[in-house]
Parts: sequence; C-alpha cells; structure tokens
Amino acid sequence: MTLHEQIKGEVKQAMLAKDTVKLSVVRNMLSAFTNELVANKKMPQGLLDDASALKVIKRLVNQRKDSIAQFTSGGRPELAENESAELAVLEKYLPAQMSRDEIRKIAVAKKEALSVTDKTKAGQLTGAIMKDLAGKADGGDVKAVVDELFA
Repeated sequence: MTLHEQIKGEVKQAMLAKDTVKLSVVRNMLSAFTNELVANKKMPQGLLDDASALKVIKRLVNQRKDSIAQFTSGGRPELAENESAELAVLEKYLPAQMSRDEIRKIAVAKKEALSVTDKTKAGQLTGAIMKDLAGKADGGDVKAVVDELFA
C-alpha cells in the first residue's frame, strides 16, 4: 500500500474518531497530492508514488513551520498552536530524521572522499551529502554540520 493510499484510508478513521485536526490535515494532504498530480500533467484521481508524496508532505511541513514562526513573531500564539498541532500530525508521515552526530559521520566521510579542504567547496559538499541522505536528514542540520567542519 502506498503512502497516498494509506492517507486516503485515514480520512475515514479520522472521521470516526472525530479528530478534527487530523481530518483537516489529511484532507489538506490529499488536496496537495491532487494538485501535485495535476501539476505533473497526470489525472487527478491517480496516485502519487511514495517519493512524490513525501516531497509534498515535506513542503506542507515547511509551510507549517514558516506559519508558526510568523504567528509567533506577530503575537498570535493561538494561531501558532493550531499550526503546531497540524505540524505534529504531518510529521508522523515523514521518515525519522537523522541526528547531527549521524550526519557528522557521513559528512566527514564525504569530505574525505571528495577531497574538500577549504570552505569554498562547502556548497558542493552540502549538495553531495543531501543527495546521499535524500529525505533522511533536515537540510538545515546538514548545512550546520558542514559549517562546523570548516569552523
């Protein structure tokens, strides 16, 4: 069962459980999936593969994080709470993210493999690491680890 099919099934579960936050988030994800299908010139009733579905979910997670930051800085904690609740539901669908220590081990190995010695090639190193970790690590964490390597 693909992630898209799993999320479709969770609409009914959220309705039966009367979980309004989860229902709202799941419906929002399905809408984003449909938009992604249409944007890629596919039929709206089609299914996204897991990689595409994860890409869409990550985009939704980033939107929630941005909204939380905006609402918090704008003095609207009640709206930030709603976004935080939605973010918690969305993050359940993402694979577990690597810790900075795990990223550091891979970054050191990749730095040696690519023979990167100075900070001018940090962007290339970050790109290579992100390609290897594809979805397993947060981009901000990878950038921070690479910056620490050259500090």
